[in-house]
Amino acid sequence: MSTALDAAVLAVIKDAAARAVMPRYQQLEAHEVIDKSPGELVTVADREAEEILAEGLARILPEAAIVGEEACEANPALMDRLGDALCWIIDPIDGTSNFAAGKPPFGIMVALAEAGETIGGWIYDPLHGRFCTAHKGHGAFIDGSAVTARTSGQTPPIAAISLVFADPTRREALKTHIAPHYTLVDIPRCAAEQYPRIVLGQNDITIFERTLAWDHAAGVLFLNEAGGKVARPDGAPYRVDQHLRPSLIGAASPALWDELAERMAAL
Repeated sequence: MSTALDAAVLAVIKDAAARAVMPRYQQLEAHEVIDKSPGELVTVADREAEEILAEGLARILPEAAIVGEEACEANPALMDRLGDALCWIIDPIDGTSNFAAGKPPFGIMVALAEAGETIGGWIYDPLHGRFCTAHKGHGAFIDGSAVTARTSGQTPPIAAISLVFADPTRREALKTHIAPHYTLVDIPRCAAEQYPRIVLGQNDITIFERTLAWDHAAGVLFLNEAGGKVARPDGAPYRVDQHLRPSLIGAASPALWDELAERMAAL
């Protein structure tokens, strides 16, 4: 892993942002926004950006499989490639519902996995140009500067808890037994924004019920490499080839993670 790889990936991401994403921001026609499943949107920008990203990343590492969110929607069998020796994972627009509504936040997320374990992650905010990077064992960076996760310092800690994909019973349990111990804030409905918020001390903890690889591979690595902690509630590490398994806890510090995991274990 090197700054050369970061530069190459950023060039591909910026190309997709410039050609497919930003020209359509706040410019989408009604027929360019499609319901692909209940509560899930896709736009022409998502599909075009994924094609650009896939082509560019293939030039960087031709030997790596490519698994993109929209390609998997068309062909779910592609998800079997997540455990390959090397695999690029693409979320062309994370926060599509925000993007389709013409509002922030949204981002482009790319990860590189090796035999199911994320070894590189890149998160780009096209509106502000913020570029978050992480390499396994080599730390986390924002715009080239090393970053260490910090807590908000607030009491009680600040929580952004995503209940969108929780079943009704679990949603009620989280509201009743977990939420009262934290100051709740709105979720950004965008993992590309949620993970940086925890690293930057804006939020202290988060819970994700749905843990799809394209939504979480880059962010999990970024937060962990910054010194925070993301893991399954039982402490197991997140693996992209187990992304259909539910539930992740993310926290700005291991101590905050332990506290939340203990509370969730009692549910």
